[in-house]
Amino acid sequence: MNKRIPNRTDHLRHAIAQEAARLMAEHGIQDFYVAKRKAAERYGVVDGAFLPRNTEIEAALMSYQRLFGGVQHERSLQEQRRVALQAMQLLREFEPRLVGAVLNGSATEHADIQLHVFSDNAEAVAMHLMERRFDYDVLERRIRLTAERQVAMPSIRFEMTGERIEALVFARDGIRQAPVSPVDGKPMRRAAMGEVEALAKHSDESGSPAAPQ
Repeated sequence: MNKRIPNRTDHLRHAIAQEAARLMAEHGIQDFYVAKRKAAERYGVVDGAFLPRNTEIEAALMSYQRLFGGVQHERSLQEQRRVALQAMQLLREFEPRLVGAVLNGSATEHADIQLHVFSDNAEAVAMHLMERRFDYDVLERRIRLTAERQVAMPSIRFEMTGERIEALVFARDGIRQAPVSPVDGKPMRRAAMGEVEALAKHSDESGSPAAPQ
């Protein structure tokens, strides 16, 4: 079977993906679309056909971190996973799940720790934090539950030991079906406390974080 020879479009997409990854790693950009557009501007690209997919940028970001992040990236990710576990223990009664870059290992040092929590009353989560003397902000964030359905969800943001936490509040039955990932359009992977504890423990014992299988 003959392999397709990369053409100019392929090389340009690859270059934009690498630049977007660099922007995310070095400048704290967390939104793939924003990073992609800024990278495209650098190359003078306005045609969307030349833009890489989010999966390509995520792959480029992980390659960038392996090449340039080294021990610093491993330590940063290790600390983020430790704090994620602490935040999940704090929010235990809301059945927290870790999602996103801290779970899959692509998180930069600027990345928020993303949790999904479950309560039919978002105010209950806010009150839980208030009673434990955490400052927090309640925002609204649009997420895609399916490829066709997008909804607004309450997002509660707070800090713990220097790390930013974002807890997206779903109804109790929202635990049954994860929303689609903004990276690949598939249902987001969610990790319960036991799995995150195992990741954090593995990091402590090995000195480097383990990527989820």
